[in-house]
Amino acid sequence: MASDFSVALSKMTEDLDLQKVYIAENFEEIKVSTFEVNRPGLELTGYFDFFDSSRLLLFGTTEFSYLSRFGSEAQKMVIDSILSFGPPAIIISRNIEPPIAMMESAKTHKVSILRSAETTSEVTAALFQYLNKELAPRITRHGVLVEVYGEGCLLLGDSGVGKSETAIELIKRGHRLVADDAVEIRKTSTHTLMGQSPENIRHFIELRGIGIINARQLFGMGSVKLTEKIDIVINLEIWDNTKVYDRMGLDNQYMDILGVEVPTLTIPVKPGRNLAVIIEVAAMNNRQKKLGYNAAQELLSALGMDFDMSQTEKVIVDKWE
Repeated sequence: MASDFSVALSKMTEDLDLQKVYIAENFEEIKVSTFEVNRPGLELTGYFDFFDSSRLLLFGTTEFSYLSRFGSEAQKMVIDSILSFGPPAIIISRNIEPPIAMMESAKTHKVSILRSAETTSEVTAALFQYLNKELAPRITRHGVLVEVYGEGCLLLGDSGVGKSETAIELIKRGHRLVADDAVEIRKTSTHTLMGQSPENIRHFIELRGIGIINARQLFGMGSVKLTEKIDIVINLEIWDNTKVYDRMGLDNQYMDILGVEVPTLTIPVKPGRNLAVIIEVAAMNNRQKKLGYNAAQELLSALGMDFDMSQTEKVIVDKWE
């Protein structure tokens, strides 16, 4: 499946530590823009009706065993027919030495040949994982991403509401900063969003009245993290006396980010509220809900009430007041 994003073949080669067997003249210009990897099967027999030339070609023991049945001329004819479509590169597993016919064909069609010592399955898994990350749909949101008790908490809100200050307090309490000010969000699977910081501002935090600080240098390596899954979105907003805020937590709210529904909370901010502690509780409560426990439902069960949201909150509040 094609992606709106691409990764340079040279960068992929370096990141995955692939050996360069043959490098084409345009190696630095080649981009990989699809998640899938093609292990030629029917293509070796000459069937190309559904062949996708944008995919990387992966050759392992099975493919080379089939090619070994042919003489050098027949091998070159088969490989020529595949490389004539111009795939980004050939990747060989198990450090297998490519046949002369493949080398000649690669030079003719300017297709680079890369190699790995890993098994074909391991190379396939590594490529899928890498390409899913690099080619994932992504957006950048203004906010702060912190890891609290293993939960990725994305803090959103207007500028000046206190997101960075809250992040500092959370770091002081033993939690970890992932990104401040700008959060790059990538959809790495159907139900998973991963967040990270742009590389040029990674681990930096802006605090009004103090300026820019480096959280890693100030608080140590244990206070930062490169990436984190986004488990909950917490909206911070100035307390509005005319607005009714959720006091039960029965009705789960969600925010759509890149087609993924993420649980979301709105926390009102006013002097005297310890936001760091509230966010810690929100993170632990979100984990409990994922494990199947809901405190509000247990309370209603203890009171012998049903889960009618139209009357529940009013009755509970009346009982307590």
